[in-house]
Amino acid sequence: MVYETYAPLYPEIFTKVNNAKDKPKKVAVLRKYDSPNLRAFLMCAFNPDIEWLLPEGQVPYIENDAPEGTEHSVLSVELKTIHNYVKRKVFGSQDEWLVGNPALNDMKRENMFIQLLEGLSAAEAQVICLAKDQQLHRKYKGLNANTVREAFGWDENFHDSKLVAERGPATRPRGVDLGRLPADIAESRRHG
Repeated sequence: MVYETYAPLYPEIFTKVNNAKDKPKKVAVLRKYDSPNLRAFLMCAFNPDIEWLLPEGQVPYIENDAPEGTEHSVLSVELKTIHNYVKRKVFGSQDEWLVGNPALNDMKRENMFIQLLEGLSAAEAQVICLAKDQQLHRKYKGLNANTVREAFGWDENFHDSKLVAERGPATRPRGVDLGRLPADIAESRRHG
């Protein structure tokens, strides 16, 4: 049995999605290369409840001229810092936002983003800039919110539909009860 040992860069995955002929094949490509970091990146690229805390448009950075695969960093690894550049709408609210790293001011955040781009290959830097401006679907045809949601089993709110079904209806927790076992808590709820 042959195992694929090479993990393609995100632009390579997205090119494969672009070249796939129909939506089921595009979904299959995304599922083949599924990883938590790829999901996080595509969530930031397509979820309307996530906004980038960076100005839209061109970013003034110097492209890394090292050949792909030999640069200092790759996007799949650098995604651990993506929280520094985004904010997410609190689920169920209209105007309450959760900022990934509220300790950063805009200047520091933009400088960190430029450093991130300069460490990536030119293709990966372009991909993250397209995601920032929510333009990824313009370069890679068929890579859109609907395809991504279908590939990863997300509902229209970009939540994992399997996890939502397992949890059941959302209930408000009655408060934290320290010191009792879950069986004791369940017993007390049964008897009021």
